[in-house]
Amino acid sequence: MADSQDAPYKNNNKERPRMPKQLLKRYLPDPAKVRSIKALRFLGDKLFSPNLWHLNRRSVSRAMAVGLWAMYTPPLPLQQVIAAIGAIYCSANLPIAVALVWITNPLTWIPLYYVAYKVGALALGSTSFSFDEFSSLFSIDKAMEFGTPLLVGCIILMHVGAVVGYFGTQWIWIRAVRHKLELRRFRTQPFDSALMTRETFRNYQRFLNDRQSDR
Repeated sequence: MADSQDAPYKNNNKERPRMPKQLLKRYLPDPAKVRSIKALRFLGDKLFSPNLWHLNRRSVSRAMAVGLWAMYTPPLPLQQVIAAIGAIYCSANLPIAVALVWITNPLTWIPLYYVAYKVGALALGSTSFSFDEFSSLFSIDKAMEFGTPLLVGCIILMHVGAVVGYFGTQWIWIRAVRHKLELRRFRTQPFDSALMTRETFRNYQRFLNDRQSDR
């Protein structure tokens, strides 16, 4: 069934333009690999719900919100579990939500949690360590020793990330659909230089090739 949120575009064309799902699928983890994650096995048959694997504007937007929210949960080894539970509760795309938590990983822990620590310190009006001091002291086991500033910063960034992820994806998705509709409409109309000044060189070539093939 077509995504109801894309319904306003149905009457514009016989084939409704879609977000480039092939691009999303290229970078998404394989469903079998996601289901095989040991930490998620307790979810059982819920991992096979079709709603968790759809790629549409609603599911992807929610997955971005859930994943960016879960990635900043205070340092602990259960961020994938939190993302998976959030995806199930929100009917979001599970692979995207789970994959996003890996933005915080052993290579990025220090800079990302330092940003959270600084945000929390600023919000509380307290003094804070420099980056060098923070990096020399920080480890996942000792993260909570940084106390309230880190916790407050994580909470702030969790919610900011969720809001930006959701509405940002909605905006990009709608923009992409409208862009494809605009290009398709101009295939059979006189050439418009104003349109093409907004296009990349690759899109310009594709546009010309499409016009030639339609003749």
